Amino acid sequence: MATERNIRTNFAFYPPEGKGGAWHATLQALERALREGFPDPTIGHRRSGIHEMTVLDFEIELAPDVWVNGTAAVTEPDYAYITLIDVTADEAGVFAVWLRDSFVPAPNLVRFASSLAMANGEDTPSPLPAAGSREDISGRLRRHLETFDY
Repeated sequence: MATERNIRTNFAFYPPEGKGGAWHATLQALERALREGFPDPTIGHRRSGIHEMTVLDFEIELAPDVWVNGTAAVTEPDYAYITLIDVTADEAGVFAVWLRDSFVPAPNLVRFASSLAMANGEDTPSPLPAAGSREDISGRLRRHLETFDY
């Protein structure tokens, strides 16, 4: 019987192409949503040397003893991203469903990419399905990774 690999990579989430402000969000709104959505998050703000803007760094507990780290930049009206660092597809799936269902104003406003895909030449984010359970979305993210895991 084959066993599934537990691939770890970075996952990034973006608004739709050409609609960077579609989330109608701010870093303060994201911070508030993270505090409401996850128990005892660790959140900090810093100046990004890469993007020359203030970013939000966070650590959240997705499930008991399952912590993920991320970074987000939201500069309305034209730029937004949230990146999860060194996560599995299942971990990213939990976050993606929360993002889609609890933070963005409509479920069709999230695209995703992975550092594994980017390292293999795929730099175009894919749309996150507008419907589906955490298991469905995690499965979609696993299949995405399998495409690039040679």
